[in-house]
Amino acid sequence: MTQRFYIESLGCPKNDVDSDKIIGTLLLDGLERTDDASAADLVVVNTCAFIEDARKESIDTVLALSKQRKDGARVVVTGCMAERYGSELAESLPEADHIAGFGVPITLTKKSLTVSGEQIPAFDLLNLPRPKSDSPWAYIKIAEGCDRNCGFCAIPSFRGPQRSRDVESILAEVEQLDAKEIVLVAQDLASYGKDRPDELGAGSIVDLVNRVASKVQRTRLLYLYPSDLSDALVDAICATGVPYFDLSLQHVSKPHLRRMRRWGDGTRFLNRIEDIRKREPQAAMRSNFIVGYPGETEEDHDQLLQFVEDAQLDWCGFFAFSPEDGTYAVDLPDRVDKSLINERLVELREMQDQITARRRDDLIGEKVSVLVDSLGIGRSHREAPEIDGVIHLSETLEVGSFASVEIANAFGPDLVAVGASADAVSR
Repeated sequence: MTQRFYIESLGCPKNDVDSDKIIGTLLLDGLERTDDASAADLVVVNTCAFIEDARKESIDTVLALSKQRKDGARVVVTGCMAERYGSELAESLPEADHIAGFGVPITLTKKSLTVSGEQIPAFDLLNLPRPKSDSPWAYIKIAEGCDRNCGFCAIPSFRGPQRSRDVESILAEVEQLDAKEIVLVAQDLASYGKDRPDELGAGSIVDLVNRVASKVQRTRLLYLYPSDLSDALVDAICATGVPYFDLSLQHVSKPHLRRMRRWGDGTRFLNRIEDIRKREPQAAMRSNFIVGYPGETEEDHDQLLQFVEDAQLDWCGFFAFSPEDGTYAVDLPDRVDKSLINERLVELREMQDQITARRRDDLIGEKVSVLVDSLGIGRSHREAPEIDGVIHLSETLEVGSFASVEIANAFGPDLVAVGASADAVSR
Protein backbone atom coordinates (compact mmCIF):
# COMPACT_ATOMS: atom_id res chain seq x y z
CA MET A 1 0.00 0.00 0.00
CA THR A 2 1.36 3.41 -1.00
CA GLN A 3 2.25 5.59 1.95
CA ARG A 4 1.03 9.15 2.05
CA PHE A 5 2.41 12.48 3.23
CA TYR A 6 0.89 15.80 4.28
CA ILE A 7 2.81 19.08 4.32
CA GLU A 8 2.01 22.39 5.99
CA SER A 9 4.02 25.40 4.79
CA LEU A 10 4.30 28.47 7.01
CA GLY A 11 5.90 31.85 6.51
CA CYS A 12 7.06 33.58 3.35
CA PRO A 13 6.99 32.66 -0.36
CA LYS A 14 10.58 31.42 -0.08
CA ASN A 15 9.36 28.78 2.35
CA ASP A 16 6.64 27.83 -0.13
CA VAL A 17 9.35 27.11 -2.70
CA ASP A 18 11.22 24.93 -0.20
CA SER A 19 7.98 23.05 0.49
CA ASP A 20 7.52 22.42 -3.22
CA LYS A 21 11.03 20.97 -3.37
CA ILE A 22 10.23 18.69 -0.43
CA ILE A 23 7.02 17.61 -2.15
CA GLY A 24 8.92 16.83 -5.34
CA THR A 25 11.45 14.74 -3.40
CA LEU A 26 8.79 12.76 -1.52
CA LEU A 27 6.88 12.08 -4.73
CA LEU A 28 10.06 10.77 -6.31
CA ASP A 29 10.48 8.55 -3.23
CA GLY A 30 7.16 6.95 -4.11
CA LEU A 31 4.94 8.61 -1.52
CA GLU A 32 1.52 9.98 -2.38
CA ARG A 33 0.36 13.43 -1.29
CA THR A 34 -2.81 13.90 0.75
CA ASP A 35 -4.66 17.01 1.94
CA ASP A 36 -5.88 15.16 5.03
CA ALA A 37 -3.31 15.21 7.83
CA SER A 38 -5.14 12.47 9.70
CA ALA A 39 -4.68 10.10 6.74
CA ALA A 40 -0.94 10.71 6.30
CA ASP A 41 1.89 8.41 7.27
CA LEU A 42 4.26 11.39 7.25
CA VAL A 43 3.28 14.89 8.42
CA VAL A 44 5.76 17.65 7.54
CA VAL A 45 5.66 21.17 9.00
CA ASN A 46 7.88 23.66 7.19
CA THR A 47 8.32 26.32 9.87
CA CYS A 48 9.04 30.05 9.95
CA ALA A 49 11.27 31.69 12.58
CA PHE A 50 11.40 35.28 11.36
CA ILE A 51 9.64 36.87 14.35
CA GLU A 52 8.07 35.70 17.62
CA ASP A 53 4.54 35.50 16.21
CA ALA A 54 5.77 33.26 13.39
CA ARG A 55 7.52 30.95 15.85
CA LYS A 56 4.38 30.69 17.97
CA GLU A 57 2.32 29.84 14.88
CA SER A 58 4.86 27.15 13.96
CA ILE A 59 4.71 25.51 17.40
CA ASP A 60 0.90 25.70 17.51
CA THR A 61 0.71 24.08 14.08
CA VAL A 62 3.01 21.22 15.10
CA LEU A 63 0.95 20.56 18.23
CA ALA A 64 -2.36 20.68 16.34
CA LEU A 65 -1.18 18.33 13.59
CA SER A 66 0.36 15.96 16.12
CA LYS A 67 -3.07 15.55 17.72
CA GLN A 68 -4.63 14.80 14.32
CA ARG A 69 -2.14 12.18 13.17
CA LYS A 70 -3.08 8.55 12.92
CA ASP A 71 -1.37 5.79 14.89
CA GLY A 72 2.15 5.18 13.64
CA ALA A 73 2.40 8.40 11.64
CA ARG A 74 5.54 10.52 12.00
CA VAL A 75 5.69 14.29 12.42
CA VAL A 76 8.74 16.01 10.92
CA VAL A 77 9.59 19.63 11.67
CA THR A 78 11.76 21.38 9.10
CA GLY A 79 12.48 24.89 7.85
CA CYS A 80 13.87 27.98 9.55
CA MET A 81 12.79 27.15 13.09
CA ALA A 82 14.26 23.66 12.87
CA GLU A 83 17.54 25.08 11.63
CA ARG A 84 17.71 27.95 14.09
CA TYR A 85 16.69 26.07 17.24
CA GLY A 86 17.54 22.45 16.34
CA SER A 87 18.65 20.79 19.60
CA GLU A 88 16.59 23.12 21.78
CA LEU A 89 13.50 22.40 19.70
CA ALA A 90 14.11 18.65 19.84
CA GLU A 91 14.13 18.76 23.64
CA SER A 92 11.11 21.04 24.04
CA LEU A 93 8.89 19.51 21.36
CA PRO A 94 8.54 15.77 22.00
CA GLU A 95 5.55 15.70 19.65
CA ALA A 96 8.02 15.85 16.74
CA ASP A 97 9.64 12.57 15.67
CA HIS A 98 12.29 14.31 13.58
CA ILE A 99 13.77 17.83 13.58
CA ALA A 100 15.20 18.32 10.10
CA GLY A 101 17.34 21.43 9.69
CA PHE A 102 18.63 22.56 6.32
CA GLY A 103 20.56 19.81 4.61
CA VAL A 104 18.61 17.03 6.32
CA PRO A 105 16.58 14.83 3.95
CA ILE A 106 13.02 14.02 4.96
CA THR A 107 12.04 10.36 4.69
CA LEU A 108 9.72 7.84 6.30
CA THR A 109 12.67 5.98 7.79
CA LYS A 110 12.46 5.70 11.56
CA LYS A 111 15.27 7.85 12.93
CA SER A 112 16.20 9.55 16.15
CA LEU A 113 15.94 13.31 16.22
CA THR A 114 18.47 14.82 13.83
CA VAL A 115 19.61 18.42 13.73
CA SER A 116 22.18 20.33 11.72
CA GLY A 117 25.78 19.78 12.69
CA GLU A 118 25.56 16.00 12.86
CA GLN A 119 26.91 13.73 10.15
CA ILE A 120 24.07 13.72 7.64
CA PRO A 121 23.81 13.32 3.88
CA ALA A 122 24.19 16.50 1.83
CA PHE A 123 20.76 17.68 0.79
CA ASP A 124 20.31 20.88 -1.19
CA LEU A 125 16.72 22.07 -1.60
CA LEU A 126 17.71 25.00 -3.78
CA ASN A 127 18.28 23.01 -6.96
CA LEU A 128 15.98 20.04 -6.41
CA PRO A 129 13.15 19.43 -8.90
CA ARG A 130 9.57 20.50 -8.20
CA PRO A 131 6.24 19.23 -9.44
CA LYS A 132 4.39 21.20 -12.10
CA SER A 133 2.60 24.21 -10.62
CA ASP A 134 -1.02 23.54 -9.69
CA SER A 135 -1.91 27.20 -10.21
CA PRO A 136 -1.26 29.59 -13.14
CA TRP A 137 1.58 31.23 -11.21
CA ALA A 138 4.59 30.01 -9.21
CA TYR A 139 7.40 31.33 -7.05
CA ILE A 140 11.01 30.56 -7.97
CA LYS A 141 13.81 31.10 -5.48
CA ILE A 142 16.88 32.33 -7.35
CA ALA A 143 19.25 32.53 -4.38
CA GLU A 144 19.52 31.47 -0.76
CA GLY A 145 20.85 33.43 2.21
CA CYS A 146 21.88 37.06 2.56
CA ASP A 147 25.14 39.01 2.84
CA ARG A 148 23.62 42.08 4.49
CA ASN A 149 23.73 42.84 8.20
CA CYS A 150 20.45 44.63 8.94
CA GLY A 151 20.15 45.25 12.65
CA PHE A 152 16.76 43.57 13.09
CA CYS A 153 17.20 40.48 10.93
CA ALA A 154 18.42 37.04 12.03
CA ILE A 155 18.06 35.39 8.61
CA PRO A 156 21.80 35.42 7.74
CA SER A 157 22.52 33.59 11.00
CA PHE A 158 20.55 30.51 9.96
CA ARG A 159 20.14 30.85 6.18
CA GLY A 160 23.81 31.70 5.72
CA PRO A 161 25.51 33.99 3.19
CA GLN A 162 24.05 34.59 -0.24
CA ARG A 163 24.28 31.66 -2.63
CA SER A 164 23.05 32.39 -6.15
CA ARG A 165 21.83 29.64 -8.43
CA ASP A 166 22.99 28.95 -11.96
CA VAL A 167 20.91 30.73 -14.60
CA GLU A 168 20.31 27.48 -16.47
CA SER A 169 18.93 25.72 -13.40
CA ILE A 170 16.50 28.60 -12.86
CA LEU A 171 15.36 28.53 -16.49
CA ALA A 172 14.93 24.76 -16.31
CA GLU A 173 12.68 25.23 -13.28
CA VAL A 174 10.65 27.84 -15.18
CA GLU A 175 9.95 25.31 -17.90
CA GLN A 176 9.29 22.52 -15.40
CA LEU A 177 6.65 24.53 -13.54
CA ASP A 178 4.77 25.42 -16.75
CA ALA A 179 3.17 28.51 -15.16
CA LYS A 180 1.85 31.65 -16.86
CA GLU A 181 3.41 33.93 -14.23
CA ILE A 182 6.76 33.42 -12.53
CA VAL A 183 7.49 35.32 -9.32
CA LEU A 184 11.21 35.55 -8.58
CA VAL A 185 12.06 35.62 -4.87
CA ALA A 186 15.16 35.65 -2.65
CA GLN A 187 16.26 37.21 0.59
CA ASP A 188 18.09 39.88 -1.46
CA LEU A 189 16.83 39.57 -5.01
CA ALA A 190 18.66 42.45 -6.70
CA SER A 191 22.01 41.19 -5.36
CA TYR A 192 21.70 38.00 -7.39
CA GLY A 193 25.10 37.00 -8.76
CA LYS A 194 27.27 39.23 -6.56
CA ASP A 195 28.52 36.19 -4.66
CA ARG A 196 29.76 34.63 -7.90
CA PRO A 197 31.82 37.40 -9.55
CA ASP A 198 33.63 35.08 -11.95
CA GLU A 199 30.50 33.39 -13.31
CA LEU A 200 27.70 35.92 -12.77
CA GLY A 201 28.64 39.16 -11.00
CA ALA A 202 26.79 42.29 -9.90
CA GLY A 203 23.90 43.24 -12.13
CA SER A 204 23.26 39.65 -13.23
CA ILE A 205 19.63 40.02 -12.15
CA VAL A 206 18.96 42.11 -15.27
CA ASP A 207 19.98 39.36 -17.69
CA LEU A 208 18.11 36.79 -15.62
CA VAL A 209 14.90 38.84 -15.69
CA ASN A 210 15.19 39.21 -19.46
CA ARG A 211 15.75 35.49 -19.97
CA VAL A 212 12.90 34.44 -17.69
CA ALA A 213 10.60 36.96 -19.36
CA SER A 214 11.38 35.41 -22.75
CA LYS A 215 9.89 32.11 -21.53
CA VAL A 216 6.71 33.17 -19.69
CA GLN A 217 3.90 35.68 -20.13
CA ARG A 218 4.53 37.38 -16.80
CA THR A 219 7.67 37.84 -14.70
CA ARG A 220 7.36 39.50 -11.29
CA LEU A 221 10.05 40.36 -8.74
CA LEU A 222 9.63 40.53 -4.96
CA TYR A 223 11.93 42.02 -2.30
CA LEU A 224 14.19 44.62 -3.93
CA TYR A 225 16.77 46.35 -1.71
CA PRO A 226 16.65 50.01 -2.81
CA SER A 227 20.39 50.59 -3.24
CA ASP A 228 20.57 47.90 -5.93
CA LEU A 229 17.58 49.09 -7.94
CA SER A 230 19.60 50.27 -10.93
CA ASP A 231 18.24 52.00 -14.02
CA ALA A 232 18.93 48.84 -16.00
CA LEU A 233 16.89 46.76 -13.58
CA VAL A 234 14.01 49.24 -13.60
CA ASP A 235 13.99 49.13 -17.40
CA ALA A 236 14.10 45.32 -17.41
CA ILE A 237 11.17 45.11 -14.99
CA CYS A 238 9.11 47.56 -17.03
CA ALA A 239 9.92 45.65 -20.22
CA THR A 240 8.40 42.46 -18.80
CA GLY A 241 4.95 44.07 -18.90
CA VAL A 242 4.71 43.68 -15.11
CA PRO A 243 5.90 47.06 -13.75
CA TYR A 244 5.53 46.01 -10.12
CA PHE A 245 8.13 47.24 -7.65
CA ASP A 246 8.35 45.66 -4.20
CA LEU A 247 10.85 47.93 -2.46
CA SER A 248 12.33 46.82 0.86
CA LEU A 249 12.55 50.24 2.57
CA GLN A 250 11.85 49.47 6.29
CA HIS A 251 11.93 53.17 7.30
CA VAL A 252 12.69 56.62 5.87
CA SER A 253 14.40 58.59 8.66
CA LYS A 254 18.10 58.70 7.74
CA PRO A 255 19.49 58.52 11.31
CA HIS A 256 17.01 55.80 12.17
CA LEU A 257 17.90 53.78 9.08
CA ARG A 258 21.55 53.98 10.13
CA ARG A 259 20.56 52.61 13.54
CA MET A 260 18.92 49.79 11.58
CA ARG A 261 22.13 49.34 9.58
CA ARG A 262 20.26 50.19 6.42
CA TRP A 263 20.95 52.38 3.38
CA GLY A 264 18.97 55.34 2.14
CA ASP A 265 16.51 57.97 3.32
CA GLY A 266 13.04 59.25 2.49
CA THR A 267 14.19 61.83 -0.05
CA ARG A 268 16.17 59.25 -2.04
CA PHE A 269 13.27 56.84 -1.92
CA LEU A 270 10.73 59.43 -3.08
CA ASN A 271 13.00 60.52 -5.93
CA ARG A 272 13.38 56.92 -7.08
CA ILE A 273 9.65 56.27 -6.93
CA GLU A 274 8.98 59.45 -8.91
CA ASP A 275 11.57 58.44 -11.50
CA ILE A 276 9.98 55.00 -11.93
CA ARG A 277 6.53 56.52 -12.36
CA LYS A 278 7.85 58.90 -15.01
CA ARG A 279 9.26 55.93 -16.92
CA GLU A 280 6.12 53.86 -16.44
CA PRO A 281 2.97 55.68 -15.23
CA GLN A 282 1.21 52.34 -14.68
CA ALA A 283 3.86 51.11 -12.24
CA ALA A 284 2.57 49.59 -9.00
CA MET A 285 4.51 50.05 -5.77
CA ARG A 286 4.69 48.02 -2.57
CA SER A 287 6.85 48.34 0.53
CA ASN A 288 7.09 47.28 4.18
CA PHE A 289 8.11 49.25 7.26
CA ILE A 290 9.19 48.30 10.77
CA VAL A 291 7.61 50.33 13.57
CA GLY A 292 9.18 50.63 17.02
CA TYR A 293 12.77 49.64 16.25
CA PRO A 294 14.88 50.80 19.25
CA GLY A 295 15.51 54.54 19.21
CA GLU A 296 12.55 55.44 16.96
CA THR A 297 11.54 58.96 17.97
CA GLU A 298 8.39 60.95 17.34
CA GLU A 299 10.30 62.86 14.68
CA ASP A 300 11.25 59.58 12.98
CA HIS A 301 7.63 58.46 13.08
CA ASP A 302 6.41 61.81 11.70
CA GLN A 303 8.85 61.46 8.81
CA LEU A 304 7.44 58.03 8.04
CA LEU A 305 3.87 59.36 8.14
CA GLN A 306 4.80 62.16 5.75
CA PHE A 307 6.54 59.72 3.43
CA VAL A 308 3.51 57.43 3.30
CA GLU A 309 1.35 60.42 2.36
CA ASP A 310 3.81 61.68 -0.26
CA ALA A 311 4.68 58.32 -1.81
CA GLN A 312 1.08 57.15 -2.35
CA LEU A 313 2.16 53.51 -2.57
CA ASP A 314 -0.37 51.02 -3.88
CA TRP A 315 0.37 48.52 -1.13
CA CYS A 316 2.14 48.79 2.18
CA GLY A 317 2.73 46.63 5.25
CA PHE A 318 3.62 47.86 8.73
CA PHE A 319 5.08 45.52 11.34
CA ALA A 320 6.01 45.90 14.99
CA PHE A 321 9.70 45.46 15.80
CA SER A 322 10.48 41.99 17.13
CA PRO A 323 13.72 41.59 19.14
CA GLU A 324 15.53 38.56 17.70
CA ASP A 325 18.32 36.62 19.41
CA GLY A 326 21.66 37.04 17.71
CA THR A 327 20.82 40.35 16.01
CA TYR A 328 22.47 43.72 16.53
CA ALA A 329 19.20 45.26 17.74
CA VAL A 330 18.36 42.75 20.45
CA ASP A 331 20.39 44.55 23.11
CA LEU A 332 19.98 48.13 21.89
CA PRO A 333 18.76 50.70 24.43
CA ASP A 334 15.83 53.09 23.97
CA ARG A 335 13.19 50.44 23.43
CA VAL A 336 9.85 51.83 22.30
CA ASP A 337 6.91 51.02 24.55
CA LYS A 338 4.55 48.42 23.07
CA SER A 339 1.50 50.64 23.55
CA LEU A 340 3.21 53.43 21.60
CA ILE A 341 4.19 50.98 18.86
CA ASN A 342 0.56 49.91 18.57
CA GLU A 343 -0.59 53.54 18.36
CA ARG A 344 1.88 54.22 15.58
CA LEU A 345 0.86 51.07 13.73
CA VAL A 346 -2.82 52.04 13.85
CA GLU A 347 -2.04 55.54 12.57
CA LEU A 348 0.06 54.27 9.68
CA ARG A 349 -2.31 51.48 8.69
CA GLU A 350 -5.34 53.75 8.68
CA MET A 351 -3.52 56.23 6.45
CA GLN A 352 -2.34 53.53 4.03
CA ASP A 353 -5.77 51.86 3.89
CA GLN A 354 -7.22 55.14 2.67
CA ILE A 355 -4.46 55.59 0.11
CA THR A 356 -4.87 52.03 -1.20
CA ALA A 357 -8.65 52.48 -1.42
CA ARG A 358 -8.24 55.75 -3.38
CA ARG A 359 -5.76 54.19 -5.76
CA ARG A 360 -8.11 51.28 -6.34
CA ASP A 361 -11.06 53.65 -6.88
CA ASP A 362 -8.99 55.46 -9.53
CA LEU A 363 -9.00 52.26 -11.60
CA ILE A 364 -12.78 52.21 -12.01
CA GLY A 365 -13.56 52.47 -15.72
CA GLU A 366 -10.08 51.31 -16.75
CA LYS A 367 -9.48 48.26 -18.94
CA VAL A 368 -6.86 45.89 -17.57
CA SER A 369 -5.32 42.58 -18.57
CA VAL A 370 -5.86 39.91 -15.94
CA LEU A 371 -4.56 36.42 -15.35
CA VAL A 372 -7.38 34.17 -14.15
CA ASP A 373 -5.95 32.49 -11.05
CA SER A 374 -9.04 30.54 -10.04
CA LEU A 375 -12.74 30.48 -10.82
CA GLY A 376 -13.94 34.09 -10.71
CA ILE A 377 -10.64 35.49 -9.38
CA GLY A 378 -7.82 37.17 -11.27
CA ARG A 379 -4.95 39.63 -11.01
CA SER A 380 -3.49 42.40 -13.16
CA HIS A 381 0.16 43.47 -13.00
CA ARG A 382 -0.75 45.55 -9.92
CA GLU A 383 -1.50 42.58 -7.67
CA ALA A 384 1.09 40.07 -6.52
CA PRO A 385 -0.33 36.65 -5.62
CA GLU A 386 -1.30 36.01 -2.00
CA ILE A 387 -0.26 39.41 -0.61
CA ASP A 388 -2.28 42.05 -2.49
CA GLY A 389 -5.94 42.48 -3.41
CA VAL A 390 -7.64 40.55 -6.21
CA ILE A 391 -10.02 41.25 -9.10
CA HIS A 392 -13.38 39.51 -9.09
CA LEU A 393 -14.27 38.25 -12.58
CA SER A 394 -16.95 36.43 -14.49
CA GLU A 395 -16.82 32.73 -13.66
CA THR A 396 -17.07 31.97 -17.36
CA LEU A 397 -13.40 32.89 -17.84
CA GLU A 398 -11.07 29.91 -18.06
CA VAL A 399 -8.58 29.45 -15.24
CA GLY A 400 -5.07 30.09 -16.54
CA SER A 401 -6.24 32.37 -19.35
CA PHE A 402 -5.56 36.06 -19.86
CA ALA A 403 -8.49 38.40 -20.34
CA SER A 404 -9.01 42.09 -20.97
CA VAL A 405 -11.70 43.33 -18.59
CA GLU A 406 -13.12 46.65 -17.40
CA ILE A 407 -13.02 47.61 -13.73
CA ALA A 408 -16.58 48.36 -12.59
CA ASN A 409 -16.18 48.80 -8.83
CA ALA A 410 -13.77 48.76 -5.92
CA PHE A 411 -14.18 47.47 -2.39
CA GLY A 412 -11.11 48.41 -0.37
CA PRO A 413 -8.18 46.43 -1.82
CA ASP A 414 -10.34 44.35 -4.18
CA LEU A 415 -11.79 45.23 -7.58
CA VAL A 416 -14.81 43.98 -9.52
CA ALA A 417 -14.55 43.62 -13.29
CA VAL A 418 -17.14 43.20 -16.00
CA GLY A 419 -16.95 41.84 -19.53
CA ALA A 420 -14.04 40.36 -21.40
CA SER A 421 -12.55 41.05 -24.80
CA ALA A 422 -13.30 38.74 -27.71
CA ASP A 423 -9.70 37.52 -27.56
CA ALA A 424 -9.96 36.80 -23.83
CA VAL A 425 -7.23 34.19 -23.98
CA SER A 426 -4.11 36.02 -25.08
CA ARG A 427 -0.37 35.68 -25.51
